[in-house]
Amino acid sequence: MAITAEQVKNLREKTGAGVMDCKRALADADGDVDRAIAALREKGLSLVAKRSGREASDGVIEAYIHGGGKIGVLVEINCETDFVARTEDFRQLAHDVAMQIAAMNPSAVSREEGGPEVEGTPLLEQPFIRDASRTMADLIRDTAAKTGENIVVRRFSRFELGS
Repeated sequence: MAITAEQVKNLREKTGAGVMDCKRALADADGDVDRAIAALREKGLSLVAKRSGREASDGVIEAYIHGGGKIGVLVEINCETDFVARTEDFRQLAHDVAMQIAAMNPSAVSREEGGPEVEGTPLLEQPFIRDASRTMADLIRDTAAKTGENIVVRRFSRFELGS
């Protein structure tokens, strides 16, 4: 089956993957966009696992204020380069993570960080508030697959008036 430039463009817009990766995925999936997306996600997640050991020392500190100034969050999210830290995908992830923390008030980033005494569900295990079918760890992995870098939620602080 011949893959058109329009099909490649559409898949690239949906996934953020490279042109040749999109073309190859569409060819392997016989033009089926859903199968191509699944293949790209699978490939991206395997690359994310390989990158997880790399140092993530750049990134952003995202501030989010909610509830008319009643709740505030600061979260540090790290990636490998300042180039990725400036991308729209990374900035959106930082904003989504900060909103999640404001809404769900996790006590730790992960069970490993918080130890056995972690109260409630750690941030990375929580269902994403905008899409309950995905966890926060899924959201971070998807962004890491899209950007091609290791991404780590390093730490956060949540402030609430009267608590």
